[in-house]
This record gives sequence, C-alpha cells and structure tokens, in this order.
Amino acid sequence: MISKAPAPAPGADTSGDSYLPAHGNGGYRVKHYDLTLDYKVAPNRLSASAVITAEATQALSRLTLDFGEFRINRVLVDGKPAKYLKRVRKLQVKPQKSIAAGSAFVVEISYVGNPRPVGSRWGDVGWDELTDGALVASQPVGAPSWFPCNDHPSDKATYRVAVTTASPYLVAVTGDLVDRYTSASTTKWIFERREPTATYLMSVQVGRYDDIDLTGGGWLARVGAAARRLSVDFGRESGQVESVFATVPQRAAVPPRLRRLFERDFGRQGRMMEVLQRLFGPYPFGEYVIIVADDDLDDPIEAQGMSIFGANHVDGRRTYERLVVHELAHQWFGNSLTVADWRHIWLNEGFATYAEWLWSEESGGESAQSLARTWHTRMKARPADVRIADPGVARMFDERVYKRGALTLHALRAEIGDPAFFALLKAWTTDHRHGLVTTDGFVAMAEAYAARSLGAFFTRWLDTPALPPLP
Repeated sequence: MISKAPAPAPGADTSGDSYLPAHGNGGYRVKHYDLTLDYKVAPNRLSASAVITAEATQALSRLTLDFGEFRINRVLVDGKPAKYLKRVRKLQVKPQKSIAAGSAFVVEISYVGNPRPVGSRWGDVGWDELTDGALVASQPVGAPSWFPCNDHPSDKATYRVAVTTASPYLVAVTGDLVDRYTSASTTKWIFERREPTATYLMSVQVGRYDDIDLTGGGWLARVGAAARRLSVDFGRESGQVESVFATVPQRAAVPPRLRRLFERDFGRQGRMMEVLQRLFGPYPFGEYVIIVADDDLDDPIEAQGMSIFGANHVDGRRTYERLVVHELAHQWFGNSLTVADWRHIWLNEGFATYAEWLWSEESGGESAQSLARTWHTRMKARPADVRIADPGVARMFDERVYKRGALTLHALRAEIGDPAFFALLKAWTTDHRHGLVTTDGFVAMAEAYAARSLGAFFTRWLDTPALPPLP
C-alpha cells in the first residue's frame, strides 16, 4: 500500500509544510522528471533541460517551481511558450491557457549556469563542487540547486536522468544505470529511478573513481540487470572470506588512493545488508551504491538507493561503521518510507539510529540494551526541552531527535516484546513501501500489534520533553 499525502492547501507558492512552507508548492503533483544534464567539471558549468510531467490538483492560471540561480533560456507548457518570472528561489510560470483541475500537463525548462549549494540554517546543501568533480547532498532543501522541482518530501515522482561529462569521470545517479554512450571525449550516462522518490533524495556524483563491484558481475556489465539474485564471496579479513548470498546488487565508487582502506572499512557490507533485510524486510530498491568522495564531508548523507561518505570517513579501522549501517537503514526509513511533513523527522533518524544498535548487537559488539543505557544517561544530562514528535524546525537534526527516537523504539520493544516489535517493523516497511508516513500512522500500527492502547506510552516518549525512565 502506498499512502498519499493530501494536496497542499491552495496557494501556488507554498507547500503548507509546518516547518518549511517556503519549499514546495501547491496546486499540482509531479508524476515524472526527465532531466538532461551536460556538465563541464573544470568550470563547474551545467547546461540542462527539465521536462516535468504533472497533474493539477486545482485549476491553475499559474504555477510555481523551486529553482536556484540559473539563466533560463526557455519555458514551455504543453509545448507552447509560457511567461515566467524568477524571484529568489521561486520560478513562477504562467501558461498561455489555464490548466483545469485534474488535468495532466508538461512543463519544459531549458537553463544554464554554475550550480552551487542552497544556503540554509543547516549549512550549504545541494550541488557541491569538489576539488575534481561534484556531488549532490540535498537534505532537506538542496534539490533546487540543480533542477526545477516541487521541493517537498510528500511529492514523490519517478525520474530519468541523463548526464554527459568528460569520459575520465565516473558518473553515479540515484537510479538504475540503463545506458551509456561514449563519443569522442565525453560519455553520456542514463539512469532511471522507477520508484517514487522525493526531490531531496535525488543525487548526482561525478569523480575520478574506481568502480568496485560488491556483489559480482561488474557495474557497467550490469546495465539493466539491477534486480538479479547473486551468490557471491564477499569480504576478506585475516585471510578469511565471508560467503554471503545477496539479492541486492551493490557497488561502490571510490578514489583509487582509498581503495585498500575502503575494502577494510566496508568489508562487512554484505553481512550488513543481510541483517537489515532480516530485521526490516526486503531491501526496497533495485541496487545500492556507496560513494566515497575524494574530499572531506562533515557527515555522510543518504540518497535514494545511495549513500555518500567523505574521504575522512575511511580510515581502515572501521571507525565509522555505525554511520555505514545508519545510512543503509535510511533506505527503508526515510527513502522508501518518506515523511509526509518534516515534523515527523524522528521516523527517519530514530529508526536509522536504532539500526546502529541492532547491528552492533548482531555483529558481536555492544548489545542494544547496553547502548540504550549509555545514551539514556547522556540524554538525561541534556536539557529537557525537545518534543521528539514535533521538535521544531530549528531542532530537526538535533542529536536528541536521533538518540531519543532510538530510545523510544527500544522502550517500545520492551513494552510489547520482541515478536510483536519485529513483526511491527516489517509490517511498517511493507505496508508503506515507497509511500508517505506520519507519527500517528506508526502509533496506530504499534497499537494494532500490541493489541492494546499505547497512548500513555507514546505520550511519555514522544510528546513529553522530560525523558522517561528506561525500561
């Protein structure tokens, strides 16, 4: 079942989001983005076109898209030239003829410029120029840095993305690689994202990377074969080879200088995927891609079917393995199951953090109970001024949302018992696969699996700033 968010309230320039109303727009839903990008690395120059197929949820005399600092060459609506006005990060489009409610329409925008990140209270996010290449990490508001869009997580769409750049560079886009053409000095890479995807989860990576196959068959040899079942030998440590039966094609793009360290740090990737599938249900996409940029990054970031790490997250000692499992868990919690509104962010971060604790327990590290005790003690020392179910825009990414969100899940596990808890997690990911989720929806499903009311429990853990005792 794919759950749908209600259409935003009338008002073309706002999504109605409780935290970020300026991002996203009302009056329509996007069905598909077809993006054609020509990227020159040295000058960081992007020449592009976006063809956006959408459906009007109300009569539209004009519509608005979120868009960054580009020169616009042409705007068409249903093949006819349209008037447009660019204001800060909004592109207002007025078609020649009003669009009737319920009608499908197509907007085509041709543009050129030097892509740069979007400034936000969380720093710069979006398209970022690297020392030699580029990366896109858009959570939560960076998507307009490289394409015109309806930038709200509830408006999930499918994508086709074609990127042309100099042939020495490897290109990775969130989606299945379906074709690749080389001519003279450039290569064109074509990717399709068939699953409904939020704008902030779309990513482009360009760099001089080694292509490391993690499941057998080779990335470029697997064009169009992203759903095969593979039996592989994976991971070498102290002369041992770990045998893993993998159902998910996995690959990595890694700077050559970091390859040996990467093989150590990500040596348990196959086992990690196996464990999370057992705990959360089948991996929700056709492939999983790991990117290690040749520059340092403050934090890793997830995209749809992809996780992006900095060179500083690879040290050959598995120092950051908890972040590796955290980003993988986001493929279920955040990517397949996407929040309908940013106030529900704990459903992304609390679940991914609890996955760290479950992996530690499964892989011979500290138990989830031990980690819960440690973090409960640390959280108790922090001010009690955050409601996890509605932390406020300034605290969307506060550490307490992550850790107390995980503590809520651990307490729920104790409250209803392991059989009901893990059955709940699988039902949660299955019933809302590729859909939208809310806290109320999770509470209702938890009560169904507990076969009783959990109102007092969730009030204590999610709606009360004071930290309850750990069960």
